Amino acid sequence: MQIYEELKARGLIAQVTDEENVRELVNNGKAIFYIGFDPTADSLHVGHFMALCLMKRLQMAGNKPIALIGGGTAYVGDPSGRTDMRSMMTAETIRHNADCFKKQMERFIDFSDGKAIMVNNADWLLKLNYVELLREVGACFSVNNMLRAECYKQRMEKGLSFLEFNYMIMQSYDFLELYKRYGCNFQFGGDDQWSNMLGGRELIRRKLDKEANAMTITLLLNSEGKKMGKTVGGAVWLDPNKTPPYDFYQYWRNVADADVLKCIRMLTFLPLEEIDKMDKWEGSQLNTAKEILAYELTKLVHGEEEANAAQAKAKSLFSAGGSDAPEAPLSPEDFRDGQVDILTMLVKSGLVPSRSEARRAVEQGGVTVDGEKIADLRAAWTAEQIGDGLLLKRGKKSFKKIVVK
Repeated sequence: MQIYEELKARGLIAQVTDEENVRELVNNGKAIFYIGFDPTADSLHVGHFMALCLMKRLQMAGNKPIALIGGGTAYVGDPSGRTDMRSMMTAETIRHNADCFKKQMERFIDFSDGKAIMVNNADWLLKLNYVELLREVGACFSVNNMLRAECYKQRMEKGLSFLEFNYMIMQSYDFLELYKRYGCNFQFGGDDQWSNMLGGRELIRRKLDKEANAMTITLLLNSEGKKMGKTVGGAVWLDPNKTPPYDFYQYWRNVADADVLKCIRMLTFLPLEEIDKMDKWEGSQLNTAKEILAYELTKLVHGEEEANAAQAKAKSLFSAGGSDAPEAPLSPEDFRDGQVDILTMLVKSGLVPSRSEARRAVEQGGVTVDGEKIADLRAAWTAEQIGDGLLLKRGKKSFKKIVVK
């Protein structure tokens, strides 16, 4: 199976322009493609994971990736998928975040000997003359079409700033520059970027080459990647200092039954023939599938040694009653009248995001302390009762050891 057919079989392609040309470029190693990453934090997270895996797959098939760091677009902020405006970052913060991205990407992409390149759109966007941009680029865009774009719809009711309105033009200009500078003929992105990507394709056609439709190929990633960025307690980061390898392992170990095989197919590098055999798995076999998923992705991000350690720790946790469970420390301020209640423990441990969610978990019978199911919402413990620690569980898979510091 060639790489384009494999991408489709893995469920990675949701929409594509000029499919015949896409197939020819990708399958013959002729694609010079880019994916953009705005440095809005000092670490990539699992929402970027699908894009990184895709870049790795395509590079393995002989294609050349361009990792575009959005040092320039980060000054504006992508309005896609947001109901409010992003906070403004300083130039120093943007540079620091971009440097962090570079280090993490090197675990996925081989930048040696020109096999891939990394560029920063600040190199051209920050040098643009505003009036010249309006005349040369702005004239190519229809405001009516832009307002119909999916990336702006969520912002129209609350108000879309003129700053953010320019994001589409800036991203489109990126493709034009990459086409001119590096012969980039291909771009990838999530479904919320579709209008922006088409804008870049049209800009190249109008400014440089009216016959460029066959060269400026836009392929759309399945939107699943956008759903992976958040979990209880916040984002799951690829930086081990922000999300330790064991917590990263547990994140994937705890995916829903309905999602595990889809994640294995889309994100791991296991052969499709092997994955196809898992399609009929159910019941306890899905737990095995989750262990496979967690191990493979932890190995990919953090290396085999950390994956082995995380897997061993998880098995020890299940078999030894939680002696190796990650600790959740309580402070004196968490106690009221010398006791801490079950709802506070659940929230402070990070097993739930709020007291209302903690209440639901208890009412549904999914909370235990040292193996005993907790049904009383008023259940509470003193520091003496907590002693060396209590094993707090939400469901069968989420564990924390409650300790007093």
